[in-house]
Amino acid sequence: MKREEILINATSTEVRAALVDSGVLQEVQIERTSRVGLVSNIYKGKVSRVLPGMQAAFVELGLERTAFLHASDIARNPHAEPKADEVEPDIREVVREGQELLVQVLKEPLGTKGARLTTYIAIPSRYLVLTPNSVGVGVSSRIDDETERERLRCIIEEIKATLPTGGYIIRTAAEGASREALQADLQFLHKLWQSIEETAARTPAGGLVYEDLPLPLRVLRDSSSPDIARVRVDSEATFARLREFAEHFVPRLSSLIELYTEPRPIFDVYGIDDEIDRALNRKVPLKSGGHVVFDQTESMTTIDVNTGAYVGHRNLEETIFRTNLEAAAAIARQLRLRNLGGIIIIDFIDMTEEEHRRQVLQTLTDRLASDHAKSHVMNVSPLGLVEMTRKRNRESLEHLLCQACPSCEGRGFVKTAETVCHEIFREILRQHRQFDFQELLVLARPQVIERLLDEDSAGIAELEQVTGKPIRLQSEALYLPDQFDVVLM
Repeated sequence: MKREEILINATSTEVRAALVDSGVLQEVQIERTSRVGLVSNIYKGKVSRVLPGMQAAFVELGLERTAFLHASDIARNPHAEPKADEVEPDIREVVREGQELLVQVLKEPLGTKGARLTTYIAIPSRYLVLTPNSVGVGVSSRIDDETERERLRCIIEEIKATLPTGGYIIRTAAEGASREALQADLQFLHKLWQSIEETAARTPAGGLVYEDLPLPLRVLRDSSSPDIARVRVDSEATFARLREFAEHFVPRLSSLIELYTEPRPIFDVYGIDDEIDRALNRKVPLKSGGHVVFDQTESMTTIDVNTGAYVGHRNLEETIFRTNLEAAAAIARQLRLRNLGGIIIIDFIDMTEEEHRRQVLQTLTDRLASDHAKSHVMNVSPLGLVEMTRKRNRESLEHLLCQACPSCEGRGFVKTAETVCHEIFREILRQHRQFDFQELLVLARPQVIERLLDEDSAGIAELEQVTGKPIRLQSEALYLPDQFDVVLM
């Protein structure tokens, strides 16, 4: 029974797409007109700096920050004979400052880092991915049937012989596709690449050559699951574009696209906004009473599993095992929903039985199997940690929707009122030793002023005696928790 639904909420400034499986949100993508994603876009870049020590180069794309191109992401001649002892070439031998390159964005700019680039161009369509800088034919690892893999490979090898554009990767969606559909896809990519080459020839350095499809069309193009029951969209204009696109490229989904016209917002009906809000919290509660805590840093994401209020019914080991099993399923879903990538460290509750550890790891791996982003899970380390990686190519949900707290500037904590009071005392003494004044005015948050009037009132009285001057206190509700001013009067 088909159980997946794609929901698209489109406005003039933002498009949001959600994948719901059996009523549970699995994935959400957001694209805003103010910051449209760059991944898969092709630019004509200009090398601004070559860094031999990093085996990389910085490339100007006309964006806010220069992009990063590593030597391993620079395409070689696909027809050259590979050498057995060949090592990665020196970056200075393959690019030079001022050189113009056709590059594709691999990863969005993240934090203070610029976009990650490659010259291994890859242009996707419904069934195939064209790789102009290669010559072979690859097949998605998610197509398990060897007979089907060989059938698809033979068809593409035969067709591409008449259109020698480059190499191709056969996508998961191609499983069961007819020869005619594959041929139409390949011819479309061949013409598209010719158009890209012509555009690149007349585009100045730093210019955009090819832009990927908008989010609603990308969602349809990349939908390979056979379990999709319907696609619901709440915008007439987007609905018309989706139907037209589907009829040409995804006929299987064309009849499943519906226009949502009810007065209540479509994301409200499915509780999507509430799920997004919960996905921005550190703590994820488990049905058993335990919880999982997510901490995202610039270098990695750490995940901690706790039993919380769950006490179980048999023994401690069984309680821990059940909590870890539930947490493994929740973690797999949250990684996809929050779009967390890079290095991920999971601290499951320590288990003494090897079979329990194996089952928890298997549950995590099985739940990650349906994730479109490639992941790799390691065994439990000697310290009882599970290390894994998940491919990261765009910003996480938290980075997309949130910014660092202006009070703590992303540290996750602020100074206590007691600490601020002591800082005020030191500042008053500093001012007393340097300047003459008739009166002092202290401005701070209400919580700080209340403490100065209560617990630390003796300190204020002592300072008035030391300085010989009155000290007035004034509450400022708009001040940050650790902000204060000592004004000489």
